[in-house]
Amino acid sequence: MKLQTYPDRDLLYMGLADALASDLNMALNTSERASLAVPGGTTPGPVFDLLCGVRLDWARVDVLLTDERWVDETSPRSNTRLLRERLLVNAAAAANLVPLYAPTETPEESLSALEGAVRAARPIDVLLLGMGEDMHIASLFPGGDKLSTALSSNAPTLVAMRAPGVQEPRVTLSAPVLSGAMAKHLIITGAAKRAALENARGKLPEQAPVAVVLDGLNVHWAL
Repeated sequence: MKLQTYPDRDLLYMGLADALASDLNMALNTSERASLAVPGGTTPGPVFDLLCGVRLDWARVDVLLTDERWVDETSPRSNTRLLRERLLVNAAAAANLVPLYAPTETPEESLSALEGAVRAARPIDVLLLGMGEDMHIASLFPGGDKLSTALSSNAPTLVAMRAPGVQEPRVTLSAPVLSGAMAKHLIITGAAKRAALENARGKLPEQAPVAVVLDGLNVHWAL
């Protein structure tokens, strides 16, 4: 794990956007297509605002979420909505979105239909993750009902997840998909999350799911 600290959050967003663009450009120089997996939530939004304007051959980039809440895009809680509003615009509007949601009542009804396109994007070339203070990444939550399945070495590509305190069912990339990414980045802000990340060292993934990606992880942090 490599920790890069920034004097403030604005510089963090700029530095991280530059790192993601550089990794994507390298991937496009060696392959016909490149894949970029990103989180939802509020933290990465300013990074998306910068990254979407970078000059890349976005038409050759497949963009997917690390996890999605099982809600329609009209919901303000939809991660797909966030991508459409803040990443898949400007230059990045040419990118291909790989969906992690379908209009069925439960995620289990759509997993098999969604998995094919996600498998085609593997291995992920560039991965950006967020992390909660409980040390969860994507929707790999401590106490999640399918956490052991998602952490297994032979886990499926996508796992439906429910967890205590989590409002909706989720669909998440499994641990092997996340840990197998070619370039891995984590964005965290504030003292509490940095302390949580340090606390994850040496813990089992069942206790600290972020542990599955610590090897080779580039951490970007600002207070």
